[in-house]
Amino acid sequence: MSVKPRRIDLRALLPYLRPHRRVLLLVAALSLAGTLATLLQPLLTRAVLDAIGNSEPAGRLVAGLVALLAIVAGLNAVRDYLLQRTAEGVVLASRRTLAGHLLRLPIAEYDSRRTGDLLSRVGADTTLLRAVVTSGLIDMASGMIMIAGAVIAMVLLDPLMFTVTAGGVALALSGGMVVARRVRPASRAAQERIGEMTATVERALTAARTIRASRAEERETEAVGAAAEAAYRAGLRAARLQAWIGPIGVAAIQGAFLLVLGIGGARVADGSLSVGDLVAFVLFLFFLVMPLGRVLNVYTQLQMGLAALERIHEVLDLPLEPDAPQPAPRPVEAAPAVEFAGVDFSYGDGPPVLRQVSFAVPMGTRTALVGPSGAGKSSVLALVERFYEVDAGAVRIDGVDVRRLPREVLRGRLGYVEQEAPVLAGTLRANLLLTVPAATDAELLAVLDAVNLGDLVARTPDGLDAQVGEGGVLLSGGERQRLAIARTLLASPPILLLDEPTSNLDARNEAALRAAIDAVSADRTMIIVAHRLSTVIDADQIVVVDGGRVVAVGRHAELLDTSPLYRELATHQFLVT
Repeated sequence: MSVKPRRIDLRALLPYLRPHRRVLLLVAALSLAGTLATLLQPLLTRAVLDAIGNSEPAGRLVAGLVALLAIVAGLNAVRDYLLQRTAEGVVLASRRTLAGHLLRLPIAEYDSRRTGDLLSRVGADTTLLRAVVTSGLIDMASGMIMIAGAVIAMVLLDPLMFTVTAGGVALALSGGMVVARRVRPASRAAQERIGEMTATVERALTAARTIRASRAEERETEAVGAAAEAAYRAGLRAARLQAWIGPIGVAAIQGAFLLVLGIGGARVADGSLSVGDLVAFVLFLFFLVMPLGRVLNVYTQLQMGLAALERIHEVLDLPLEPDAPQPAPRPVEAAPAVEFAGVDFSYGDGPPVLRQVSFAVPMGTRTALVGPSGAGKSSVLALVERFYEVDAGAVRIDGVDVRRLPREVLRGRLGYVEQEAPVLAGTLRANLLLTVPAATDAELLAVLDAVNLGDLVARTPDGLDAQVGEGGVLLSGGERQRLAIARTLLASPPILLLDEPTSNLDARNEAALRAAIDAVSADRTMIIVAHRLSTVIDADQIVVVDGGRVVAVGRHAELLDTSPLYRELATHQFLVT
């Protein structure tokens, strides 16, 4: 399900800032103190100049000015550290929230989105939130205080000069705001192109061996280059807008400074303004214009941060995988362990994958799903796990519709080994502990022996801490599959779902794995998807699926007589002549 992007404002940042409110209040107090101390500097400078001009002692005033400068520096250093720490906390919280949400999205969302773009949102987009905190809220607040103080002081010193300079500054500032408002859509476009580039790179690196074997390095390099160039062009568009912000601020400063020097110099010459007042006015002018330039830059940073926050909330607004309320309904006595009742299913808006599928798996029995490729066998297992929702009918576990079972309860009863047998980067131990974090080494070694992987531990000095590589690349295909099965067997679930468990095994290891499955299948329910009929001919029942429909159910010998499709499959695999 896709969610329409929505335009958000700074209120969306409040949940991330709320845990840091005490620190932010301290930062605000330090910022206010530093701003007030800074505003005192021109007044002390004027007093020093007036004292020198009147041949009066100025030592104490100079010492006070130096102390004030040191105080301002110290206050700003503490404030900046606290802001940086808070910003890192905001980034950490946003990454945790986003990662937790991503891992709980419906499986269909992963099917429709590129992994690299999601990675970009967790990495690059969350990083931009740092600027919203460090260069954003507090800087803007302190800048506004500084501006207000400078304006009041300038009006009191010389209303005429303030009126003239304020007009020029306001004109330059309005132009800068017009440009800054256009930064947000440009920044969002640039971040989207970065996400697309990351997705393209992720795709190429994931399939590096296939690309090499296909001699497609040059084509994939060009594809990555094209995505990088699109990100480059989008970044340039945002950079062109940002490039105007600085010169506009500089022009405002220079224009205001020249106006003050011209008008102020004339007023000093005719005696209507003292040199001390002119210097103080010029300093207050800098305290007005410099914060205005900073506020303009902060506004630009905020637009970039809000664009990133919009992309983050695009994911956070996606509904999570549906769950059922606690407590779980009680199992129905004497009900099948797994039951499909008139199930229709399709992936999104695609064609039907399953049509009116009905069969029951009695508790403690072994059921095999067989049929041609694309018949819908793996989809059956996905529906049992409730990775997808049925379009019609019902899937039941122990007589209870899976839609009424909380996910933790449902998946706690299921052990699922996927067809691709994914292995996580890390160690053998980390892969096994994924399902049972508290398992002992003895339990880990026992389950590895059960799937004929004991030699994998023995042949390396690292033992269970041996690395398996990215995606299990340091293992053979058969070893990856057996490790995935061992990981599932360790949890000892009452229902095992095995999708092509022997697809990557040679005859010797297939026999060993079949023996392991036989050993653990006692008092457990098993559903096995199989292309090799030799692995399931002793199943309690075999469900033959073709074109998304159940076309036959029975045992091996029975189906050879009653199902033409099953007999054809058996003939092709030399099980009958």
